[in-house]
Amino acid sequence: MNFISFLSAQIEKFAFALNDIIISLFPFFEAYLNDHPEAIMIIIGFGGQTLFAARFIIQWISSESVGKSVIPVAFWYFSISGGLVLLTYAIWRKDPVIIAGQSVGVFIYARNLYFISREKKLNQINE
Repeated sequence: MNFISFLSAQIEKFAFALNDIIISLFPFFEAYLNDHPEAIMIIIGFGGQTLFAARFIIQWISSESVGKSVIPVAFWYFSISGGLVLLTYAIWRKDPVIIAGQSVGVFIYARNLYFISREKKLNQINE
């Protein structure tokens, strides 16, 4: 079993556990979720896509409020959150194209958050 298959199996175990929690909270979903166990991961995938898309709305609102193009810190947090959720979904699907794309993206978002944090610390020291 390769590493991606191992991770996919772990994600699937988590999805089944989440499935059980949802059924215990909302018993009326039991029939549907038992017939469609992949529904949880599809919902998670759409959730990741929503987080990822929300970053553009945040950037647009921030830019409109100051009248110029800006990238707020929240943009990077939404980017990394959405990217990680989409990466999880891609691993579950064993999709090498999405895995590669989201892996690079998550690295870039984390690096930008590191630069922002480092700059903030340097500014505090210089004050």
